[in-house]
Amino acid sequence: MMNWKRRHLLDLQSLETDEIWAVLETARAFRAVGEREVKKETSLAGKTVVNLFVEPSTRTRISFELAALRMSADVINFSAEASSLRKGETLKDTVRNLEALNADFIILRHGASGAPHFLARFARAHVINAGDGAHEHPTQGLLDAFTVWQRKGRVAGLKVTILGDILYSRVARSNIWALRKLGAEVTLCGPPTLVPKAFEGLGCRVTWNVEDALRGADVVNLLRIQHERQRKTMFPSTGEYASLFGLTSARMALLHPEALIMHPGPINRGVEIESELADSSRSVILEQVTNGLAVRMAVLHLVGGGKPGGPGA
Repeated sequence: MMNWKRRHLLDLQSLETDEIWAVLETARAFRAVGEREVKKETSLAGKTVVNLFVEPSTRTRISFELAALRMSADVINFSAEASSLRKGETLKDTVRNLEALNADFIILRHGASGAPHFLARFARAHVINAGDGAHEHPTQGLLDAFTVWQRKGRVAGLKVTILGDILYSRVARSNIWALRKLGAEVTLCGPPTLVPKAFEGLGCRVTWNVEDALRGADVVNLLRIQHERQRKTMFPSTGEYASLFGLTSARMALLHPEALIMHPGPINRGVEIESELADSSRSVILEQVTNGLAVRMAVLHLVGGGKPGGPGA
């Protein structure tokens, strides 16, 4: 049974399993919209969506912009570098001014963990978290789960390895919440300084042995090193990281024969993954980008009051 009653999407930790399925099922309908000759839908006609990105972004910002445009909304792309935030205006005052211009949706990316939750306490607009510090990136977690489900036909029982910088990754946390709630077996791997045993408290298996982590996995999701969030060097060099934890052709042979390679981007070729593998038939990295558009359309639809299942449901 699909269920959705939320005005905002702030995280995946608080979502029930049926709410996650509501997004995935709705995304499947919007994925079909993108495959039509006329890729347009009218459920947000007359609405205004503000992309408030206080941190840099390419894929997520463009994906939300295109999602809103395909649903016939008006879109404002807000750059913090060229705004009054640089002059000392608070985030709260910025959002109140945007709401005074009748903004209906605020898509927020911010370096402070909890910033979207703070906005949701007073905002009249619908707030969607596009990444807050090292906390969560809920639409990335949803699109990754959607990609696995579409490719594998299920999520429950699959062995998923998340390899890389877990400690500073908001993507890792959202993936863990989504995948665990949908029944996957999640293994975390990377340098000990970036994969603390504390993550076992989220129901994951933690190992620092890359061969052990990859052996028999149905999916491997590679994460880049979050240098911008690290206050000190967490390992000697990127060369050593690539040698010890990078996905190579030899390590690829340890995976299940039909395993998927995933990466939320941006990719550091030759560090997390050999370039040939990133472009191979086993890679669904670009498919994740396509599915991200469908998932973000689904999220806009649902938080805006649309019924689970998508347009016409």
